[in-house]
Amino acid sequence: MLLPQKFLNARRLENLVENQTSYTLNNAEMHIFETHEQAQKIALKFNQPILASMISGKKIMHLEQSKPFDFLPGESVILPAGTPMLIDFPEAAMHKPTRCLALAISIDKIRQIIVSLNETCPRVDGQIWSFTDFNFHFTNDSAIYGVIQRLLFLFTEEHPSKDLFADFMLKELIVRILQKENLSKSLEQNKGAKEQKADHHSRLNHILGYIRAHLDQPLTIQQLSHEAHMSESHFYRVFKNEMGISPIDFVNEERIKLATRLLHDPDKQIKEVYMECGFNSRSYFTRLFKRKNKASPREFQAKAKNKQL
Repeated sequence: MLLPQKFLNARRLENLVENQTSYTLNNAEMHIFETHEQAQKIALKFNQPILASMISGKKIMHLEQSKPFDFLPGESVILPAGTPMLIDFPEAAMHKPTRCLALAISIDKIRQIIVSLNETCPRVDGQIWSFTDFNFHFTNDSAIYGVIQRLLFLFTEEHPSKDLFADFMLKELIVRILQKENLSKSLEQNKGAKEQKADHHSRLNHILGYIRAHLDQPLTIQQLSHEAHMSESHFYRVFKNEMGISPIDFVNEERIKLATRLLHDPDKQIKEVYMECGFNSRSYFTRLFKRKNKASPREFQAKAKNKQL
């Protein structure tokens, strides 16, 4: 994530630990925290729901009802209002500061967005959209990263309409986070579970389990919509609305995850891996794998083998 040059030029460094620079709009506040020396158990709490997103360096987060976890660039965590936290900074230094963005969003604005979402995009099985009431730690996808980056630049620029622009971006950000959380919950419920029988209350959960159980087989929208007892167009629209990703993109993500696990075996042949993961084309498999892992399957397997030695 890139910090605007305006921020770097204008901010004042008054503290070496969690130096705070803040920007305020009608429905949100953005705080940039910078730490330039190692520190432990620094306490922090906000009165509004927070999206915290790492910019550079490393934190170790200590939150209630969860184990301590490393917080790294490219990751975010949603914290309900009033969540106490203790933070360690094991690597911060003057030449290599730890930087984190904290976006505090008005509770009324969140409620307004969720009411609109439930009216315009109701969930298929009668459940309602609601904002997370627990600590949700996740890796940013490209869409969420893009919205946060745009908000970062918007908060730091002088534009007469930036409150209006921010409201549009906050709505997109909250909807995308809700979709990501819903997908994460559904995958967690399916973890380690056998394929479930479809029922009225868990059709999409059933489809997620069905996909994971049949990754080595051809999976089409026609087949998946039939399994979900929906028309193809309705199934595609509902899946993307609730999960924030198309069914085929989800299938490919799960296949690449499986391939990543399989390639930790140095004796696996590349062809054996991509066929086992349901790919018919080696070039297509290689392209998707490289996009996700920043290395070709062969390069990834060689690196994994070296780590095991």
